[in-house]
Amino acid sequence: MALGPKTQNNMFTAGSGFKFKGRAPAGPSGVRVEHRIGIHAPVETIWEILYDVERWHEWNPLYTKAEGAIRTGGQLTLTLALEGEAPRVIRPVVYEWVPHDQIHWRLKMMGGLVSNTRFLELEKLDTASTIFSNGELIGGLLGPTVARRMGRKIYRGFQAMSEALKARAEAQWRAEGGAPTSTP
Repeated sequence: MALGPKTQNNMFTAGSGFKFKGRAPAGPSGVRVEHRIGIHAPVETIWEILYDVERWHEWNPLYTKAEGAIRTGGQLTLTLALEGEAPRVIRPVVYEWVPHDQIHWRLKMMGGLVSNTRFLELEKLDTASTIFSNGELIGGLLGPTVARRMGRKIYRGFQAMSEALKARAEAQWRAEGGAPTSTP
């Protein structure tokens, strides 16, 4: 057995990191539409509101009706209400979620020609300070066309949802004895 240097491609070297044969695995891609907002409430309070899909209709202007459970492989049934568009029912599938951190789902439309990856993500800044990222990657063959046509409406929908979540989370935290610095 030779004791010389290994020549395998799937190895880590200090200068070049890992080297793999073939192409690296591809993640979701597409046109990114995102709204971010600071919320003066603990991540746990915000998560409690996001995780309770059945009550989204009480506060969420983007998804006026919602059913389903946040679990990997779980299907949600959401009524999407975009400005200037007729409400429509979508049925995305949750592909990833981490408590107090993120919810991701995917939706294929137009026979797979449009593939959306939706993300709701929380970033804890301090005990009662959180950034909420609310966005979507619009991909697929017709994804860029859909993004050009609907991007502003989608962004405004994300903005409305983010602001409504902020208002609800800060009000809930205040009711629990917290003291957010934002005005309702």
